[in-house]
Amino acid sequence: MTGQIIIEAKDVRRDFKLGDVEVHALRGIDLSVGRGEFLVILGPSGSGKTTLLNCLGGIDSPTSGTIKVDGKDISSYNENRLSEYRRNKVGWVFQFFNLIPSLTAVENVALALEMAHDRKDMMKRSLEALSLVGIPDKANMFPSQLSGGEQQRVAIARALVKKPAIVLADEPTGNLDWVTGQKTAQLMKDLNKKEGITFIVVSHDISITSVADRVLHLMDGQISRKKFNDPGAKKVMEE
Repeated sequence: MTGQIIIEAKDVRRDFKLGDVEVHALRGIDLSVGRGEFLVILGPSGSGKTTLLNCLGGIDSPTSGTIKVDGKDISSYNENRLSEYRRNKVGWVFQFFNLIPSLTAVENVALALEMAHDRKDMMKRSLEALSLVGIPDKANMFPSQLSGGEQQRVAIARALVKKPAIVLADEPTGNLDWVTGQKTAQLMKDLNKKEGITFIVVSHDISITSVADRVLHLMDGQISRKKFNDPGAKKVMEE
């Protein structure tokens, strides 16, 4: 890690109304993420993991507090600016892959560029992204012809093809068997080190912490515990 902070969240709160009940999903989150860090956020269902990820990724906005990315307060952005932020800065990896069944692997990856209106050398770049995750030979196969691990590699390639500064992964190993999940976690870590991309992974799978620089435990919308696997990460967070 370089010591440079890419994300800084201060007193982030997110409240929802469910009928007459007010739900406090996030209760004053303070969080700094270093550029190039591999951060894992653990917590049980309902702890606020996905809500936090959605706020960091511009899918949702906090009720109060600030989220700065490269010094810019995205929590004050309108929907147009948030859409631009999501297109240009963030890649997403989901538990259920979200691949289009009627598109081949390379076409699924290219869809991310199509949606970002970035069509130059689109198929070439998509093939390069598939090579990066180790499955260039699967480019013309449909999702139904791929294993779960291969589908997740396509999803990771789709997240990377835009060359985002940040990749956000929501339970990326949750729909995989243990062995495939471990391989997927190691793949993300290898890409994190090779490409210098910041990864933030939320999960309830404790085994994924083995590849993390830092682990945060979220409980009832608050950070309850921190663990540093990389001494350099601790140094950065304390500066």
